[in-house]
Amino acid sequence: MDRQSSDQDSVTPEDYSPVCVGREADIKKSERITSMVHNREVVVFYHNGEFHAMDIRCYHAGGPLHLGEIEDFNGQSCIVCPWHKYKITLATGEGIYQSINPKNPSAIPKWCSKGVKQRIHTVTVKNGNVYVTLSDTSIRTQQ
Repeated sequence: MDRQSSDQDSVTPEDYSPVCVGREADIKKSERITSMVHNREVVVFYHNGEFHAMDIRCYHAGGPLHLGEIEDFNGQSCIVCPWHKYKITLATGEGIYQSINPKNPSAIPKWCSKGVKQRIHTVTVKNGNVYVTLSDTSIRTQQ
């Protein structure tokens, strides 16, 4: 048994227990907060009446997503990474981009998905407090 990989890969059920990250009213007012949840830095957004949480660093190059702007693209609310302008949906963590057909450059660009790229987490509200439960899925990213 490889002791080093065993230590790094050990995950306990406590790692996925909900953690209170703040008061509902405060987060609604500020529209975003950052927090440590079981040693993982996350950002919680409040946008269009919904809470969303994801890892604070962009999947592409580690940009600070908490400093990005939220914009709507093709009917989806996205955080735009301030470093390279990557667009990530708040609801699913999908990376989206506008595609053009090089054989027909005059065609209208269309929005496409790269698939889920950013790890998102579950947000629950109970008794006026906001809780984040880390996702237990691993995301493989290809830029």
